[in-house]
Amino acid sequence: MSNGENRNGPQFRTATLITSAAMVGGGTMIVLSGLALGGGHVMAATRRWLNEMDVPVSQLAKSKLTQARAAMTAGSQAWQKNGSGIPARAGS
Repeated sequence: MSNGENRNGPQFRTATLITSAAMVGGGTMIVLSGLALGGGHVMAATRRWLNEMDVPVSQLAKSKLTQARAAMTAGSQAWQKNGSGIPARAGS
């Protein structure tokens, strides 16, 4: 090893690193553009679907909540009336 050589790490070609960084940057821009385009389409389709619904979303949510409460009450009453449904032990 001569006095002018410094071998304390890997030797990289700067042109290759610059090219790869540019390609990664370009690919990132393409991906972000695709995500924005796809996300915009999904949002527009969802908005259109919601506007075409016969029943507003808030009314549908209230209806489903009422149904869930009725089912919970019926199940609770049946359980209290008929017991837990766990069979007794054979020896008891």
